[in-house]
Order: sequence, then C-alpha cells, then structure tokens
Amino acid sequence: MVFYCHLISTQNGTKKSWDFMRTHDSVSVLIFNTTSHCFVLVKQFRPAVYMCEWEKAKTQPPKSAEKTEEGAAEAATESQEGQSASEGESSSQWLPASAGVTYELCAGLVDKPNLSLEEIARQEVLEECGYDVPASKLKKITSYRSGVGVTGAKQTMFYAEVSDDNCVSPGGGEPKEGELIEVVKVPLHEAMTFAYDERIPKTMGVIFSFIWFHNNMSPKYKISTNV
Repeated sequence: MVFYCHLISTQNGTKKSWDFMRTHDSVSVLIFNTTSHCFVLVKQFRPAVYMCEWEKAKTQPPKSAEKTEEGAAEAATESQEGQSASEGESSSQWLPASAGVTYELCAGLVDKPNLSLEEIARQEVLEECGYDVPASKLKKITSYRSGVGVTGAKQTMFYAEVSDDNCVSPGGGEPKEGELIEVVKVPLHEAMTFAYDERIPKTMGVIFSFIWFHNNMSPKYKISTNV
C-alpha cells in the first residue's frame, strides 16, 4: 500500500513543502549458488523505467538522412499506402517492452507484521527464485534508506548461499500478485563486468552487493571476480 503525503515545515527560517509517497520498508537478498558459482538475480518489467525511457526517446531529434532517389521512391510508395502508413507511424511511437526491463536482487515488501525480516526474505527467495533456504542461513549485509527523495523507506539487504539441492521450483513470483519474473544467473567471474556495464539496466542494490561480495566473500572461493 502506498500513501501520498504533503509536508510543510520551516527550515532555517524558510517555509518549505514536500510531496512524497510513504510505503512499506523492504528486504532484498543477494543469492549465490555454490554449485554453479553464480549469482541469482531477477529480471522484470518496471513501468516507471519504461516511461522514463519513452520520455527520453521523445526528446531525441530524428536521425537525419540524405534523400536519395531510392529513398524518395520508398517515400512515395509509403504515401500511397495511406491508412496503413498512418497506423505504422502511430505504433512506432512506443518503445519495445524490453526498454522497461531491469535486473534486480530478489526483494519484497515488509508487509507481514507477524514475520521477522529473515522470514520475509526467505519467502521472497522461495517465491521469486525457487530456492528453499532456512531463515537462519540468511546473513544480514546492511540496511539503508532507498528512494529518499520519494518514499524514504528502509531496505534491509541479506546474503544467502544456495545450491542446486535447494532449488524446489522454477520461481517466477506470484502471478496472482501481478508478478512476472524471470530468474537470471550471472557467473561469478563476470560479476564485476556486469555491475559496471552501463548498457545493462540494473538497480544500485545489484552493484553494491556484487562489490560487497568481492570484498568479503570472493577470497573464500578463490575465484577472480574480474575487477
């Protein structure tokens, strides 16, 4: 549930106002598969990301091209098509759905007051990624404020080691809750390249957790994380 709020206060003698959203705190989990030596992430469509990309695409100037005889002939053919050309122009205004897809840590809202953060994180790992991990095996990395300019909610990040033996389902989230999630595996030796590749849309949680693993866990596996 999301609450929209308007706050007015005085700061250094100046009256200020803010509009913000208040939502639940959340948990996220960095999952490392010790059998295949890879990280387990989720990939899903985010409407807000899609709309940002769509707005950005609208402001970009159209590509200029010299009008050749061939181009002129193609233009004439298109103009003769009439309504079909118009419909094609309308549909081309929208970007493919892939423009709104991001790579993220397994995560979920803290909306079950009768469960601990570890138990909520365990449920999310099971639902989204298909691994059954005891809550006692979840290691807390840290907690921090996310979306400080919009929601100010706190997110607690955990680390979980799994193996192929822990995999009890393909994951994918809860369809009845509107979740459509793809489980993605990132090999350990490609992790840091993945983290710093700006062409791959990802959350800050992915980047931070990969760096944390490199600093705290990679010596245990004696494998280069390709920094």
